[in-house]
Amino acid sequence: MRPTLKVLALGAACMAGAAQAQDREGLRDFCPDRPGKGSPSCVLDAGVFQVELGAVEASFQRAGPGSSETYAIGDLALRLGLTPTLEGQIAWTPYAETRSHAGGATSRTSGVGDLTFVLRKSLRNPDGSGVSVALQPFVSAPTGKRGVGAGGWQGGLIAPISAPLTQEVALGLAPEVDIVRDADGRGTHLAWSLAAGVSRQVGPVTLGAELWGAIDDDPAGELRQASVDLTLAWTPPGYEDLQFDFGVYGGLTADTPDLEVSVGASRRF
Repeated sequence: MRPTLKVLALGAACMAGAAQAQDREGLRDFCPDRPGKGSPSCVLDAGVFQVELGAVEASFQRAGPGSSETYAIGDLALRLGLTPTLEGQIAWTPYAETRSHAGGATSRTSGVGDLTFVLRKSLRNPDGSGVSVALQPFVSAPTGKRGVGAGGWQGGLIAPISAPLTQEVALGLAPEVDIVRDADGRGTHLAWSLAAGVSRQVGPVTLGAELWGAIDDDPAGELRQASVDLTLAWTPPGYEDLQFDFGVYGGLTADTPDLEVSVGASRRF
């Protein structure tokens, strides 16, 4: 079986495990990272394991006479609660593909992505209630194929913040600073981003609206990206440890993909 199919099969098996309800008395509310571009401020309970799977993620961009599409299949994140205020994560994309079209010709690059290691430390309210604050350092190892991965080590820091606006509506912020590879692969530079959004709970459905912006100060030319993002997450009644999600992201600048879509699921054990 191909590696990509193995990952998808693993994800399907994890979701199938939701068929049996589990007693979750005493645990914090279910808090997936998906969907959206920001990071939540909540932290998993110690000893709790969670799997998050991006079944399909795709982006489409037209630049002048050319265009490109990028696809990621089986985007996988494994999360584990280490202490009451600290969790660890490992994220990896088993298959990604970029297709570029220009002058009637098409070029294609595909392969595995980089491997990312993450820690999330809660500074206030690890269950995400009230005003909740966390710090999330991460580092990416260059395991990806050239043209798919970054081509070198990268890292950064996110500071997720959340606060209730009303009983049903919450505000989330995720400022981020990164050290990323130069376009020519010879060095590194800084990049900044911010995701700011609101979410509303409507029964088993969570609706989200988000604005995201980023500045990549590459020596070869600064990139400015921005998008408006709409997300939907559904927790099936009776299955509090399972969530299915959908997101659509519309680009607002020339450097941003015109359209991005994602479909995935999360499962807590």
